[in-house]
Amino acid sequence: MDISRKEFFKKSLFSLGEAITTVSSALKEPGHEQPTIRDTADFVPAGQENMRAVAYNGQCLAKNCGCFACFERCEAQALTVVMGEGIRIDEAKCTGCGTCEYVCPVTPKAVRLQPRKELEPPVQKAVPGIA
Repeated sequence: MDISRKEFFKKSLFSLGEAITTVSSALKEPGHEQPTIRDTADFVPAGQENMRAVAYNGQCLAKNCGCFACFERCEAQALTVVMGEGIRIDEAKCTGCGTCEYVCPVTPKAVRLQPRKELEPPVQKAVPGIA
């Protein structure tokens, strides 16, 4: 078999690329989809004074600088991105409109609306015998 160097390297690179795509597709989780950011054109924000957004940074893509969907769409500018942590929500600025939750691309949502009274820290009761 007589083959030129150029043809040898070309076939080698082709087979290497083929092997990489086969292995990478085998390593992907079944049903894993790329998150999509919803457009807010059809969303009508309705400010709810008794609601506010709460961040669940365990799921948040912003902690690794991968997503800024909620930050970019918050008209009240209540959200800030903290590198390595995720997002922080300024409760005083949050209007409870729900835009951040609507555009969040992950499931479960990394930003969710909750009633404000639920968010108050529980009252700590004194335990007898402990000073």
